[in-house]
Amino acid sequence: MINIDAQNHVKGQSIYLDDIQELQGTLYALPFDATVAHAKIVSIDLEAARQSQGIVAILTAKDVPGENQIGGIIPDEPLFAEDEVHFRGMAIALIVGDSEHHCRQAAKLIKVVYDELPVIVDPREAQAKGKLIVPPRTFRLGNTTDAWAQCDHVFEGRSDVNGQEHLYIETQGAYARNKEDGSIVVSSSTQGPTAVQRTVSRVLGIPMHKIEIDTVRLGGGFGGKEDQATPWAVMVALATHLLRKPVKFSMHRMDDMRMTGKRHPYSADFKIGLSKDLKILAYEVTHYQNAGAAADLSPAVMERTLFHSTGSYFIPNVVATAYSCKTNLPPNTAFRGFGGPQGKFAMEAAIVTAADALGVDASEIQKANLFAEGDEISFGQIMTQVNASKAWDDCMATYGYADRQKAVADFNASNDRFKKGLAIQPICFGISFTNTMMNHARALVHIYYDGSVVVSTGAVEMGQGVNTKMVQIVTSIFGIHPSRVRIESTNTLRVANTSPTAASAGADLNGKALEIACKNLLARLKPVAFADADPESMQIMEEWVYKGNVKTDLSWTDLIMKAFTMRVALSENAHYATPTIHYDKTKEKGHPFAYHVYGTALVEVTVDCLRGTYDFDRIDIVHDFGQSMNTAVDNGQIEGGVVQGIGWMTLEEIVYNEQGRLLSNALSTYKVPDIYSVPKQINLKHLDTEGHELAIKKSKAVGEPPLMYGIGAYYAIRSAIMAFNPSATLAVDAPYTPEKVLMDLYKK
Repeated sequence: MINIDAQNHVKGQSIYLDDIQELQGTLYALPFDATVAHAKIVSIDLEAARQSQGIVAILTAKDVPGENQIGGIIPDEPLFAEDEVHFRGMAIALIVGDSEHHCRQAAKLIKVVYDELPVIVDPREAQAKGKLIVPPRTFRLGNTTDAWAQCDHVFEGRSDVNGQEHLYIETQGAYARNKEDGSIVVSSSTQGPTAVQRTVSRVLGIPMHKIEIDTVRLGGGFGGKEDQATPWAVMVALATHLLRKPVKFSMHRMDDMRMTGKRHPYSADFKIGLSKDLKILAYEVTHYQNAGAAADLSPAVMERTLFHSTGSYFIPNVVATAYSCKTNLPPNTAFRGFGGPQGKFAMEAAIVTAADALGVDASEIQKANLFAEGDEISFGQIMTQVNASKAWDDCMATYGYADRQKAVADFNASNDRFKKGLAIQPICFGISFTNTMMNHARALVHIYYDGSVVVSTGAVEMGQGVNTKMVQIVTSIFGIHPSRVRIESTNTLRVANTSPTAASAGADLNGKALEIACKNLLARLKPVAFADADPESMQIMEEWVYKGNVKTDLSWTDLIMKAFTMRVALSENAHYATPTIHYDKTKEKGHPFAYHVYGTALVEVTVDCLRGTYDFDRIDIVHDFGQSMNTAVDNGQIEGGVVQGIGWMTLEEIVYNEQGRLLSNALSTYKVPDIYSVPKQINLKHLDTEGHELAIKKSKAVGEPPLMYGIGAYYAIRSAIMAFNPSATLAVDAPYTPEKVLMDLYKK
């Protein structure tokens, strides 16, 4: 099945937030934000702005009827700054007027006097000064203290990896309207409608049942709308609640880049010990997470870093520690991979450091330590259905790694200006929310008596094709044509208490709930079809009822009408909660993941050693899809994830100055991969596996895992630089921009 949104997308008929028809009298909102990163607010003068043309109201913390608080995990983030600002871009007030233009004109008239305070932008400095979001956490396995004595080789080092701008095509936004009884409906571009509903309730001081959050689709999210869509929806809901008028806010791109958090930058110190046969016997790592000025999702992101701190490798003795460091930057947030890529990057840095010192190819260490069946991870989960070596071997054989190595060596020997680099990137990524209580979902299905079907789930469509997979589930169980099925918007009044569409779990959780609902309905329909026969012999194919393998004269439409006349319930609400998973934070042990996704990529790059530029010749992937239920959708996710990962490792450089001002604040100063910078070839092979029973239809999650193939881009470039300048001592500091490449090529 092709993506069900494809035709409307191509025609420009798909409805996004800014396409919602506005009600007469709609007002427009604009946040007024801090221009300094850390300061006491001495005074605010709003009078001139309030009197300016078209302005209806300017709201501040004093106008909040409930709590001035939007922190999800930790209540440490005010909706509006009161006495102090903690980052540039922190909202101080909300300007509401008859046009965005008038709001922007009014913003110029607001005068704020600040008493500036010291600014911290470096996580290591924050940790040294005790500025932490939460206490540090440590995962342990075995005994590293004893293990060091058994190691033939021990190496230490440091790695740094920067953040990443989400750059969703649709910026943040929301549109609130009044209903009767003091109720409000908010259309929000959010991955977490229930999180928005809960926070609006808290700030407005009204119960959740009076707040309806509705999301049709997002123009991209990548985690940037899991938590950080919330404040803007809360602001317009507040304005609507107080002014009794519909209020809309759609963010300007540069405002979005300035005011919202990014992927967390990390700095890490590592120590790795190996045996003579290159087995990693011990690994210690300390991660310094740059959380920004408030918690947001940082504690959970930090946790997933620890869960993935050994990457794709079994290490019997591990100590992994992480600090969530409070700095004066916008609160950083979820981003595809959710801390896992940062943990994996440090692990790969340790392997490359060891390989360089030993004079071996990094792939020898990688191959020798891949996870195998029955291995224990540092947090206690025992690995099962492991496909790490299978994916590695298939990749090496399919894409001829030995021949590629020789070809690269021959090319480098005969070229002075251009050098090629080759890197292998295995992945192992756990699927589930690591907060066990979030791993559940509901689905609501109505069959109308004309045979058409409408489905509501908690899944939010953001370009990843989850709605298409929901339609596939319905059509495969009911045996009907896709045109009969309509997927409704994600709405908190139809499906309550939802988890965000995140953690690569949207299709699994909501799909499993939908599967239960459809199967329950089918079980009620079977006796209707054959009162005098075994219901289990009934099946529906291509909209006709079959008795066994024999087609009857009863159509799907006739069956539904018959059930309706017999007063059989044609609606079903089902709930699914992932079994087997659990985790005890007091012991830092458990089984947090339903299953793992595996794969291996081979990345080849050519570096121009005169200019510092580079071209990715190809990336060759063998990926563990399980039993893919939609190869077109899944392949698209792999390709998009790979390129986004390459962008993070190469071009995309977030730059703040020492005063916390974002310098890479526009698309002229922040670069993402375009058609000229993506690999010339992306080759993708599906690994032949059975899949996992906890994956919907055994089709494994594809959202986050492929991003980590992009990590290989960094180490491929590094390999090419070493071919040109073998004596260079290189720091591990991503992204590898052309400027950094040029400096390293001629480093002494």
